[in-house]
Amino acid sequence: MRSPPVRRRLLQGLGLWLVLGWMALAGVAANAQGVELIQLQTGRNEGALTLEFAARVTLPKAVEDAMMRGVPVYFVAQATLRRDRWYWRDERIARVSRNWRVVYQALTSSWRVGLGGLNQTYPTLAEAMAAVTRSAGWRIADLSQLESDKDYYIEFSWRLDTSQLPSPMQIGLGGQADWAIGAERELPVELP
Repeated sequence: MRSPPVRRRLLQGLGLWLVLGWMALAGVAANAQGVELIQLQTGRNEGALTLEFAARVTLPKAVEDAMMRGVPVYFVAQATLRRDRWYWRDERIARVSRNWRVVYQALTSSWRVGLGGLNQTYPTLAEAMAAVTRSAGWRIADLSQLESDKDYYIEFSWRLDTSQLPSPMQIGLGGQADWAIGAERELPVELP
C-alpha cells in the first residue's frame, strides 16, 4: 500500500499535467482563429467620433483555397457605441458596419475588393487583405449625441461573414473552425 505523501505527489503531478494540457489546448484554440487586433482607437474629426482599427489576419488553408477558386468571401467590421447605465441595460447610441467582398478574378489574376459601391483591384491576396483589415477615420457617431458626464464604450468586432457565402458552401460549415475567423474587443471612449 502506498503512503499518503506518494499518493499526494502522484495526484499533484497528474493535476499539473492536466492543467498544462488544458492551457496548451486553449492556446491552440486562441491562435486558430488567426485574427489579432493590433490597433483599435477612437478619435475626433469634424464633430464626429471616429474609429481607427488594424488587424493581422492569417487565413486558414480552407478559406484561402476557396478564395483561390473564385468564391467570393465577405468580411464585416461592426462597431456599437453604448452608454453605460447602472440601472438598466446599456443604451445603444449608434451601430455602424462595413462589409467587404473579396473575390479572385482568374481572368486577370487579380483580387477585387468591394466596399459598398466602390471596387479596387489588387495584384496579390496579401494586398487585398491589407485593404480589408484596416480602416481610419470611420465615423461612428456625432459628438453632439454624447454627454460629457456619461461613460461610453465601443463594442468592436471584425469577422468573416459565412452567411453571405454561396448556399452550397454554407451547408457543411456548421462545425468547421476554419471558417470561424474573427475578433472582438471593447474600447472605452474618453470624452474631453
